Amino acid sequence: MSEEKIMGGVVSLLENVLKLNGRSTHFSGETPLLGHLPEMDSLGAVGVLAGLEEKFHITIEDDEIDGSTFQTINSLVQFVGSKINN
Repeated sequence: MSEEKIMGGVVSLLENVLKLNGRSTHFSGETPLLGHLPEMDSLGAVGVLAGLEEKFHITIEDDEIDGSTFQTINSLVQFVGSKINN
């Protein structure tokens, strides 16, 4: 799956799971998430992880993620890409 397609899926998922009311239309790969997006708290992160597993048919283990996974849109896209390609 292309990085562009993963990016679109990740942004769409963030929009829906975090209920961003269209704010994701202004997101780029460098958009910061954790600590910058109020909706991306611990519950938001859990919802996003569950959504990523379902949307991309991947399994995410607890020890595979940390704060850097949610640093930016790009870091989340790269994480998902690494899971898809394994």
